Amino acid sequence: MARKRKGRAVNGIVLLDKPLGGSSNQLLQKVRWLFQAQKAGHTGALDPLATGMLPICLGEATKFSQFLLDADKEYEVTAKLGIRTTTSDADGDVVEERPVTVSEDEVYQACESFIGQSKQIPSMFSALKYQGKPLYTYARQGIEVPREARDITIFALTINRIALPEVDMTVHCSKGTYIRSLVDDIGQQLGCGAYVTRLHRTKVADYPTDRMVPIEAIEAMVSEDVATREFDQIDGLLLPMDTAVKSLPAIHIDETQTHRLQHGQSVSGETESALEAGQFYRIYGIIDAQTAFLGVGEAILNPKDQKAGEGKLYVSPRRTVVYAPQ
Repeated sequence: MARKRKGRAVNGIVLLDKPLGGSSNQLLQKVRWLFQAQKAGHTGALDPLATGMLPICLGEATKFSQFLLDADKEYEVTAKLGIRTTTSDADGDVVEERPVTVSEDEVYQACESFIGQSKQIPSMFSALKYQGKPLYTYARQGIEVPREARDITIFALTINRIALPEVDMTVHCSKGTYIRSLVDDIGQQLGCGAYVTRLHRTKVADYPTDRMVPIEAIEAMVSEDVATREFDQIDGLLLPMDTAVKSLPAIHIDETQTHRLQHGQSVSGETESALEAGQFYRIYGIIDAQTAFLGVGEAILNPKDQKAGEGKLYVSPRRTVVYAPQ
């Protein structure tokens, strides 16, 4: 017999405005306790020295966290030229100091050269895993391990202020981009080194910044006594689960197809001329005469039709599908 989960079956996403200091996991556990949620997960950790948007998924919304991990991000960052540190931020030890003799034009040119697609070697102080352990575990022991360069894209890099040796920038980038490594690379190209003194995440996917909420504001909405805690106000902070997958195209199915999907069966894509094999879709159906978000499905070829050469597409439910949201 399955063990009953502790906590509430609350589903949704809260946009936490992470403060300076503390780990993302500590804040995740705090939010889970405040909401008394059965389960919770974040969508990409921020370093202790980083602040800003940290979407936290509660309940069934955790099934969609990968889509936010893969989403574009935007950061405001201050780089200080002339110094390199072990971690490429203010947390590390200084390993090199050089005079800053570059001009503002040279700073602009160096930053602009990183716009577009490139390869980036992850920092040894990142959470990326090697043989089952985060890289920072090895780094703290003074061990250097091999890291493969990763494909990243810098969609935009805007310089907001230059007051040498400091440079303020806004960076819009793809998943997997390490801003500390980017700043270190810019410093190396300028020949004087650089490290991050301030990092603030302003955007994850298309989530609105005005919906971010500090942890103190959440704490103020509930009582310390779990037994007497009321949740109406705090639950009002939650964004719907489908906001995590808004970048995916949507499919609307009728009540009959909804019933099929709820029982793990595929739904036909015959009437959806735009279906593409391998593409994920948001699926909306009818529950209790109301349109409801059912989850995510993938358009794939029906094996029988594929053998016949007809290439008929249908949408098959994936593990991320929520079959009966409350």
